[in-house]
Amino acid sequence: MNKHIGTIKRWRVQIFAITWLAYAAFYFTRKAFSVAKLGIAEDPTFMLDKMAMANLDAIYLTAYAVGQFTWGILADRFGPRVVVLGGLLISAGAALVMGNFATLPIFATCMLIQGLAQSTGWSGLCKNLGSFFPSEQRGRVLGLWSSCYAFGGLVASPFAGWWAYTLIGTWHAAFVSSAAVVGLVAVLFFIFQRNKPEDVGLPAVEPEPELTAEEALAQSKISIWVPLKEILRNRTVLVLGLAYFMLKPARYAILLWGPVIVFEQMPSVGKVGAAIIPTSFELAGLLGPIMIGLASDKLFGARRMPACVLSLLALTVTLALFMGALHTGSVVLVVALLFVMGLTLYGPDSMISGAAAIDFGTAKAGATAAGFVNGCGSVGAVLGGLLPGYFDSVTVFIVFAGCAMFSALVLIPHWNSRPGGLKTKHPCAPDRAMNIKPLRT
Repeated sequence: MNKHIGTIKRWRVQIFAITWLAYAAFYFTRKAFSVAKLGIAEDPTFMLDKMAMANLDAIYLTAYAVGQFTWGILADRFGPRVVVLGGLLISAGAALVMGNFATLPIFATCMLIQGLAQSTGWSGLCKNLGSFFPSEQRGRVLGLWSSCYAFGGLVASPFAGWWAYTLIGTWHAAFVSSAAVVGLVAVLFFIFQRNKPEDVGLPAVEPEPELTAEEALAQSKISIWVPLKEILRNRTVLVLGLAYFMLKPARYAILLWGPVIVFEQMPSVGKVGAAIIPTSFELAGLLGPIMIGLASDKLFGARRMPACVLSLLALTVTLALFMGALHTGSVVLVVALLFVMGLTLYGPDSMISGAAAIDFGTAKAGATAAGFVNGCGSVGAVLGGLLPGYFDSVTVFIVFAGCAMFSALVLIPHWNSRPGGLKTKHPCAPDRAMNIKPLRT
């Protein structure tokens, strides 16, 4: 057993690293189009106006939302290795095509494919981590791991921009360079990733009850839709989906419209300054998931909701104050508020869609639960991209503040919920609620 403990620790580090790298890599092909837009707007050989670009973004976001609801089910059925590796390769391929063939039909098709490919990542990789770490560690582990998407968002755009506009001198390079990164990570993922401890000869971290041969045969014939049906009967997961739907628009509005909003309200900072100021929001995104993960495990005894509720209440205040801060013209105040906003948004964002979804979705349906919750959030993300284009910024941020408050309120009744307490289970399995134990020597 001591040998097993040493080995499981090594595999935990390896799985953490390769899954972190995989999800960060997805952001390179995800942000390639946003970087390429700068060059496309000045390219006389490929005429795309802002409305066409916005429509392409909508195609991507819609496909991404649809994929979140489906890939989690398949990751539970076939394992993250097949699903996520396929997503990485297809994402790289779609970006490569966009970098070499500049026509609207090809771009529209590739954005649809890109959205579906990108959506393989979250639910499958969350399930992968959940298989190697017990419930009482998942809060801080997934909190630390969730820094991957803030990091990916920070480095992907400068990387693609450097290749496109400094090194090569054409927007096509934004797609090609990003595809190369994702392709390389796909190779590393194939080499170093495994689905669960049992695949490398180790005992399960949280063993499922043993089934008879007849029970195992019956379970193997269960439809891939059974996990989804169980999730739809799980009230806690449904509440998480609702809370995430209300939370996600604010994040995507800031990511997609932050520079525009800052420049409109503070034109004196210039376009470059308006592009740099919102990065404080993403920088805070590196810390928010780590802090809330530690809080949920250490301060609240693996209860996810208290940390989320408190963070969402603080987010409500920062969203309500944001436009007033912009009107003061103080760059320091705006940067500080965006930083606090990032801390209080990225924290519950990662917790709700990651650790909480895995905890309450059960081991068998963990990817389905993560996919369902993140799918609900992805629908909200579409609204986050649309609303700032149709309404004034003051109205939009008042709405976002109300949404954050609503998210906190719907989670309060689940304040004392713990991992395992609301699990659904196989009909033949004994009642194991609240009997989650860590791997011991």
